[in-house]
Amino acid sequence: MKIFLTLFSVLIFTGYTAAQQSKIEIGQQAPEISLAKPDGSLFSLSSLKGKTVLIDFWATWCAPCVEEQPELKTIYDTFSNQVKGQEFEIVGVSLDRNKESWQKAITRFGITWIQVSDLKFWKSPVAKAYEIEELPFNVIIDSQGKIIAKNLHGKELTGFLQKYFNEKK
Repeated sequence: MKIFLTLFSVLIFTGYTAAQQSKIEIGQQAPEISLAKPDGSLFSLSSLKGKTVLIDFWATWCAPCVEEQPELKTIYDTFSNQVKGQEFEIVGVSLDRNKESWQKAITRFGITWIQVSDLKFWKSPVAKAYEIEELPFNVIIDSQGKIIAKNLHGKELTGFLQKYFNEKK
């Protein structure tokens, strides 16, 4: 019984169920995101039009999300600084509900890219707009705001970005 409860808790906290996948499709226009940054100022995804953007949906309570942060830092440093003339940005959308935990994680992981959240956990309208039912989840949008890839992680994500930017040279 204890093993069942532990497994059930892990599934609930990671938001995982076998059949859950976002229905956001490649080629669709990415839904707008207008959320607050940690300092309270408002951010809108549309303000990044003209840039390639990795939208990373994560939360401090999601262990796989936390494990990805060092890799995202490497990706951000690599592609935002080394891809001249091809602007790249990461937007981290947190599905947290505790502002203090969220802000501490940003500091702890040395996250320098844009971070936003409404601290509404799974009830965030952005989570609903992107039909997110599991974390971590991400989409990559092109300079016109169209989704060009989704849910890539690890070497697959890095490889996609390398190929994409090489083809744009």
